[in-house]
Amino acid sequence: MARERSTSPQGSSPSTGTGTGKVKKTRWYHQVWQAFQITRQSDPAVTWIMLGVFLGVVAVGAVIGMLVDQLVYVLVLSIPFALLGALFVLTRRAEKAAYTRIEGQPGASLAALGTLRRGWTFAQEPVAVDPRTQDLVFRGVGRPGVVLVGEGPDHRIGKLLEAERKRTARVVSGAPIHLIQVGNGEGQVPLRKLPRAVTKLKPQLTKDEVAVVLRRVTSLGAAKLPVPKGIDPMRARPDRKGMRGR
Repeated sequence: MARERSTSPQGSSPSTGTGTGKVKKTRWYHQVWQAFQITRQSDPAVTWIMLGVFLGVVAVGAVIGMLVDQLVYVLVLSIPFALLGALFVLTRRAEKAAYTRIEGQPGASLAALGTLRRGWTFAQEPVAVDPRTQDLVFRGVGRPGVVLVGEGPDHRIGKLLEAERKRTARVVSGAPIHLIQVGNGEGQVPLRKLPRAVTKLKPQLTKDEVAVVLRRVTSLGAAKLPVPKGIDPMRARPDRKGMRGR
């Protein structure tokens, strides 16, 4: 009995710690480091650019400190701003690298549109597909109306977009329909600028009207085609939730 009493606490303690242990959360600086490593793979210059920005801000702080005869104080004060500058550069370069990785893949525009915070509902499957060329059209609904986003060369995707516009117009009862071509051709919107192009559209519908339009266009169905997972260009910002990782 004595042996049981002496060994029982020792045997139960590890099991209790294991059973009640919490999953360790990923710290923001781990996310920053991960974003830096991923970005560096496709953009090796990011290291030197970040370092240059950091040292540049510190140098400016040193000059200002000497001018006001408060070198140490201003120098210490400039370090947080230098870190913010380096993180800003990382965010921009990480965003560019993320778009570069998925550019040209089918469904890249849908992944880019996943960065939109709120106010838009995009179907997770293309609504039109050219089976021969694999050109795609994606559809979103928001207060500006219906937006149709086409992927493909400018000399081809226009016809597919127009056909889908006519099909959509039959059920939306006069709601605005916007056409956007994604690509690097004349009159097209580059992939990295697509979210901004959508957010610039002016609201024209009420929330109730958006709900009605969404129900009507959903009845049209969608084409089945696998698309890549969402990109995560903003993970370098610890205070924001990014898109789903690939």
